[in-house]
Amino acid sequence: MLPADSHVHSEWSWDAPLASMERTCGEAIRIGLPAVAFTEHLDHTVWPVAVEGPYVNEHLTAVAAADGLLTPPAFDVAGYLAAIERCRERFPDLRIMSGLELGEPHWHAAACADVLRAGRFDRVLGSLHCLPHGDGFAEPWGIYPHRPAAEVMRRYLAGIVELVTGSAAFTVLAHVDYAARFWPAEAAGPFDPAAFEEEFRAVLRATARSGRALEINTRLPMRPTLLTWWHEEGGEAVSFGSDAHLPAAVGHGFAAAARMAEAHGFRPGRNPYDLWPRAR
Repeated sequence: MLPADSHVHSEWSWDAPLASMERTCGEAIRIGLPAVAFTEHLDHTVWPVAVEGPYVNEHLTAVAAADGLLTPPAFDVAGYLAAIERCRERFPDLRIMSGLELGEPHWHAAACADVLRAGRFDRVLGSLHCLPHGDGFAEPWGIYPHRPAAEVMRRYLAGIVELVTGSAAFTVLAHVDYAARFWPAEAAGPFDPAAFEEEFRAVLRATARSGRALEINTRLPMRPTLLTWWHEEGGEAVSFGSDAHLPAAVGHGFAAAARMAEAHGFRPGRNPYDLWPRAR
């Protein structure tokens, strides 16, 4: 059996206009997923969107202000939770979990707390999408052209340590390798996590000591080395996340990810929607 997909976005995420909670549930059932968690974006950091180049996104450009700065819109808690209940009624054979993906919650503690108090959320992820840059913030892809790639990666990993130690609002660390998605291979060569072992281990050690789970995000297949280090640093559990923003992407790469997790000492939990704990 495939593991639960604990990182899925629907139309209730501001950056997923083509997503659909209902169609995602239908696709999850079709491919044999036992459960999904709709972890919608809860973001408060303002940053510039791409206006040219490979990272241009027409939807983000439309949401951004005239100066190119994107201020994420408010999250509709009531509407989202009502949609969750409708899907639970329509798809009784699929375990449907509510959730949030908190962007930089250590910077926006009060705003995140307000939303978390407004409803029940079964799975809460913590994410670092942006770093300080100039007079504001930017995603890694917006910083790589201006700074050495290795410096950006080290700054990003140091930022995750600050996230983990600075917020108690989440239980799963999402996409620890997010900055690697945008690694400028043409200029810097292939990305090799071994070049940042010390920094990755610091992140994984802090996450393990905090009692959180590490997400195996399949948007960019996780390097097995990272899971080896997670186990060595005392990590107690993993979750699986497709980071799907379209229904067809739910559960993408999960069979391979599950095999990798088992090979590194993690096993399914008691229930199919549980995190995968460390084998004893």
